[in-house]
Amino acid sequence: MVEPTDGVEAAPVRRARDTLSLYAVAAAVTVVVLAPLAAPGYALLYDMVFVPRQPLTWDLVAPAQSLPRAVPMDALVSLVTQVVPGWLVQRLALAGAVFLAAVGAGRLVPTDRRTVRLFAAVAYAWTPYLAERLLIGQWGLLLAYAALPWLVRAALDLRAGRDGALARVVLAAAPAAITPTGGLIALGTVLVLASDRMRAPRSLLVSQRMHPHRARQAFAAVGVLNAPWVVAAVVTGAGGSSDPAGVAAFAVRSENWAGPLVALAGTGGIWSAQATPASRAAPLVPVATVVLLILAGVGAALLRRRLPPGVAARLAVLAGTGCLLAAFGLLPGGDAALRWAVVHLPGAGLLRDGQKFLAPYALLLVVCAALGAERLVARIDREVAGVVLVGLLFLPVAVLPDLAFGGVGRLRPVSYPAEWQRVAKHIEEEPGEILALPLSAYRAYPWNPGRVVLDPAPRYLPGTVLTDDTLRVGDVAVAGENPRVREVRQALAEGRPVWTTGVRWVLVQHEVSGAVDSQVLGGLVRVHDGPFLTLYRNPATVRDSGGSGPARLAVVAALSAALLVVIAAAVSALHRRATAW
Repeated sequence: MVEPTDGVEAAPVRRARDTLSLYAVAAAVTVVVLAPLAAPGYALLYDMVFVPRQPLTWDLVAPAQSLPRAVPMDALVSLVTQVVPGWLVQRLALAGAVFLAAVGAGRLVPTDRRTVRLFAAVAYAWTPYLAERLLIGQWGLLLAYAALPWLVRAALDLRAGRDGALARVVLAAAPAAITPTGGLIALGTVLVLASDRMRAPRSLLVSQRMHPHRARQAFAAVGVLNAPWVVAAVVTGAGGSSDPAGVAAFAVRSENWAGPLVALAGTGGIWSAQATPASRAAPLVPVATVVLLILAGVGAALLRRRLPPGVAARLAVLAGTGCLLAAFGLLPGGDAALRWAVVHLPGAGLLRDGQKFLAPYALLLVVCAALGAERLVARIDREVAGVVLVGLLFLPVAVLPDLAFGGVGRLRPVSYPAEWQRVAKHIEEEPGEILALPLSAYRAYPWNPGRVVLDPAPRYLPGTVLTDDTLRVGDVAVAGENPRVREVRQALAEGRPVWTTGVRWVLVQHEVSGAVDSQVLGGLVRVHDGPFLTLYRNPATVRDSGGSGPARLAVVAALSAALLVVIAAAVSALHRRATAW
């Protein structure tokens, strides 16, 4: 926990008032950002795919032929949507990400000034990083972003030897670890902040109450939270290498005249132009970034004085590592090194989109900027200073106005056509492999106007769905890793009928880009024919029993271990007592 700067415990009434105002501002920011979600339906945008009830299939739990980019996220969503409708899960996840990001950042700032905390809350929940990852649909990464200030706070409590800190570290890391990137950020945060290495003498930094092995226990627990996707990556048949063309496709992108490094400095620079708010191209955005950096520079010294010795340096190391990963491809030789790594080092494909590791930098930038604002107004009359700080609350909104209202309407909910459910029932009666045509990773549906979304078939239909895993970024085609999809693509390219591929079902989606040659559908039996979907059954294949196998059971074991760690931490936190582990 970060203590007030004056070292005096605030009065209960003042603490309650400050807490209430922080939660109220966080709620207001959440409502403004996600206002369109008040309408019924599902917001389907790029990687954000929610369905009414996501089936609990083996391919979502432990993908056998693709890299585990959504492990264990898909498994968790499948479990939750068995009892909670998907539309509600989507709203809880997005609202929780924005709200907890704001509250967490506000609570982390070491100050006794309420307005300074509110500035940090608004600034952290209104960054280009959050906007761009929201508009590209990576809600799992947003949960990691929201969990980060809570994880930092818990790690500092762990270093101070406070009771229950270990459980809080695990609970804060759990939402981050639902994606591989978030899990690595959480693991790195615990390693840097809670490690008993690289520190000054024990008496200066760590309370004598801290168990000597507590940091290692925390690191091990967060490591277990990462185990599901690690085990899934080891046992998958997709291998561990990625297409080196993705290094250029996912590289940091310039958003205005100032170039990619300034975009990163402002927490932006995502590779997708479509996920970048239009306001990021404004000529004054780099000026606002410089102002924010100046505020952060002014506040850095204040942060160093108010935190225990060495903690600010550790936060800087964490943020600097994130910046290095984000900008690595821009450094001399960095692009070539990444191209080599993604081919020869298993798992290095995670580094292609390095900008997503910028979250620790965004947090440190906001905390330092908030303290910088406090320091700059310290010599002004208190009432005037309050007015200035209130004005600063609206600076992030003024610089990035098109984050409001779901990216100005881009998060607009829609309803799935009813025939999706009818098709799902047909497949449920005769389980088997499903081929989605035309081959494409993303779809632009007429019932989801003006937006592109990842094909929802793998998350809607009860079975293994084969979709094209080739990602097209401009003129660059980034090849996927699924060997089964490559096999089917080759058969279609040679003009062979689909029935020869061995798939049980073929789903043809209408009114989307691409066409399907009627000749390749020869020999199939039409089961459903609707305005948006046509479903064919392949009579040449037999019913698929959908067996598990030892590889997938290993992933289930890792998931179970992670779940047990979270449950143990939750029980410990509820009892509010020190635990032996």
